[in-house]
Amino acid sequence: MEMDKAYEVGQPFRLLFVCTGNTCRSPMAEVIAQKKIEECGWNNVEVRSAGIAAFDGDGASTGAQQAAEENGLNLNYHRATFLNKEMVTWADLILVMSRTHLEAIARFGVSGASSLITAFADGREPDTISESVPDPVGGTKGDYLETFQLIEDLVIRTLERICSSG
Repeated sequence: MEMDKAYEVGQPFRLLFVCTGNTCRSPMAEVIAQKKIEECGWNNVEVRSAGIAAFDGDGASTGAQQAAEENGLNLNYHRATFLNKEMVTWADLILVMSRTHLEAIARFGVSGASSLITAFADGREPDTISESVPDPVGGTKGDYLETFQLIEDLVIRTLERICSSG
């Protein structure tokens, strides 16, 4: 999938991560991406996260907070956001954690780049059958740490793709 260069030079590139409740996977992806973007010195990338079944204002799950903290990041101030058409329209690229999330985005009827994060990070077409990112909700501390590491790897590869195509 080639990156659409529809965004203007000098305009921010807007990246949206989507999961179910916006309390575990997408918030972890958001803070990981923000840290990596800051480390690279990029000032033209904006990152948000949302959930297809989020309760606006919920905090990140305890497991996600602990996994982030163990990796030097902070999710204490995260507040869940329910995915809406405005967010979908805002984003230049929407990366989701499972096929269900792709289907939810398609219902908004907004054309744009959306993909499973696993397919995008691997440079495959968005409709390629790819693994979902496992949902650690209700799991052990180890489950959250494992999911964090997987998401970190996917975010790094995603940002490398975005950087090389811009």
